[in-house]
Amino acid sequence: MNKALIIGCGGVASVAIQKCCQNSDVFGEIMIASRTKSKCDALKDKLKGAKTIIHTAQVDADDTEQLIELINSFKPDIVINLALPYQDLTIMDACLATKTHYLDTANYEPRDVAKFEYSWQWAYRDKFREAGIMAVLGCGFDPGVTGVFAAYAQKHYFDTIEYLDILDCNGGDHGYPFATNFNPEINIREVTAPGSYWQDGKWVHTKPMEIKREYDFAQVGKKDMYLLHHEELESLGENLNGIKRIRFFMTFGQSYLTHLKCLENVGMTSITPINYNGMEIIPLEFLKALLPDPATLGARTVGKTNIGCIFSGYKNGEPRNYYVYNVCDHQECYKELGSQAISYTTGVPAMIGAMMVLTGKWKGEGVFNVEEFDPDPFMDALNEWGLPWVEDFAPTLVE
Repeated sequence: MNKALIIGCGGVASVAIQKCCQNSDVFGEIMIASRTKSKCDALKDKLKGAKTIIHTAQVDADDTEQLIELINSFKPDIVINLALPYQDLTIMDACLATKTHYLDTANYEPRDVAKFEYSWQWAYRDKFREAGIMAVLGCGFDPGVTGVFAAYAQKHYFDTIEYLDILDCNGGDHGYPFATNFNPEINIREVTAPGSYWQDGKWVHTKPMEIKREYDFAQVGKKDMYLLHHEELESLGENLNGIKRIRFFMTFGQSYLTHLKCLENVGMTSITPINYNGMEIIPLEFLKALLPDPATLGARTVGKTNIGCIFSGYKNGEPRNYYVYNVCDHQECYKELGSQAISYTTGVPAMIGAMMVLTGKWKGEGVFNVEEFDPDPFMDALNEWGLPWVEDFAPTLVE
């Protein structure tokens, strides 16, 4: 019987855990562990009747020794890290110490600087290889499914991919003047950081939100999208044959941008600690406490997401364009799992990635990004587990 330890109990974790329970043939036993055990217990109660055996535990994911103790007591076959990106390295350390496979959905970033890149986790490659275990990095949607899409395109449709644009559109409306669809702290750090894209083997840097395009998304319509830095650009730049340029675009509504600019102007998005009445606080962490919890947005969010990749390159000497994407309906996600589509599109791939490891369809020793594995079984699983994909061989290209 396969056993999985799932660290975290937020919106994404809730989706992944429920999907694990739907897939009890693979996930026979799971443990949900979080800093707040009551949240784990509440989810376990919600899942009464599931064939999967569910345990809960309290753990501080910043404490490697606590994590080691928990892993040694439960003896999972894989640790699925759905906690915060700040905690990736402590959890990886615990997996190394216990020789347990590891999977996450977002790359490590330090608390004190808005910098997210793979260097810290790639530094573990030799250690994981020597321990005889594997770490799968960035197995959400973007990063995650976007990398699988890239591997699929490279395997089946291209000899050389020269250009890749990743388009992330959230056409959902939650009715709030300002809220974030995933962890506010991580979301705002990502959006307010300088942009960048990968071109000719190096980074080209831009100001935040400097580059804007409009795109007509299937089942959503025309939306403004902005170029952001995103971590999968770094790994895809290494793993795609002949790549010349990779860009990442995300859509934002005007209300979101206006509120964000005002908050930024008054210092509320800062991660530099300030002294307030003798207490040291971080403005962004305080702002997070004021904003709606993304896990509560499902019931009131309507509309759809559309996330995909547009490729341009060559096959047998002939130019080719290819677009593969998924459309996800917020209300359908809520009906199934009580979640909005942002959590759903991240949590489902995390379950699928763990399934790939547990069933031996993805094998290896070391640290890997998802595009380094065979994409076919993952692509099949997307269709089976709620994230069907669509292909377009004559897409509108982004300028």
